[in-house]
Amino acid sequence: MPITPILIKIAPPDFDVEIDLRYATNDNITGQPVYRRAAAFLNEEAAEKLAVAIRLAAALGYRFRIFDAFRPTEAQWTLWNHTPDPNFLADPRRGSPHSRGAAVDLNLIDPQGHDLDMGTAFDAFTPLSHHGRTDITVAAQRNRAVLLGLMTAAGWDFYRNEWWHYQLFDAKRHPLLSDAEAGTGMM
Repeated sequence: MPITPILIKIAPPDFDVEIDLRYATNDNITGQPVYRRAAAFLNEEAAEKLAVAIRLAAALGYRFRIFDAFRPTEAQWTLWNHTPDPNFLADPRRGSPHSRGAAVDLNLIDPQGHDLDMGTAFDAFTPLSHHGRTDITVAAQRNRAVLLGLMTAAGWDFYRNEWWHYQLFDAKRHPLLSDAEAGTGMM
C-alpha cells in the first residue's frame, strides 16, 4: 500500500501569508463554496519552496495572499464540471498539480494588505490573465514580473495562462489525492 505524502498546513505563524481561499466562499467561478472549510495545504517540497518565496518577498516589503493550494480531486471535478476549459483548468482525468499538493494560486500584497494590481482578478478566465501581456497597465506588467521573479527564484514553475498559478516542476511525480486520502477535511 502506497504511503500518502504529508501535507503541510500553510498558515500563520509558520507561514507569513494571508489566506483567502476563494473556493471556500461564493467568490469563485461556481458562485458557491466548493470547499467545506478554508484551509491551505501543500506537500513538503512545495511548502519549502513557498517558505523561500515568502522570505524573498519580505525583503521587498511584500507578503502573499493565498487563493488556493491543495485541491482535492473531488474539488477539481466540481470545477471542471462547472467550467470545462482546459486553458484554465486541468482535466481531472489527467490530474491537476493542485490535487497533488504541488501548486499554489497567489498574489502579492503590499504592507497595508492590499493586493498588487495584476491587470485582472484571480480566476479571470480570459487571455488578459496570460503572462507577458502588454495590453494591461505598465504597473500591472511590472507587478506580474515581480511575482514571476520571486516565485521562479524560489524554484517554482509557472503556468503561462494564469499570472496567479505556480507549481512544482514535474508535479506529476507526486500522487493525486482525494480529500479522504489527504485527510484535510476540506470537502
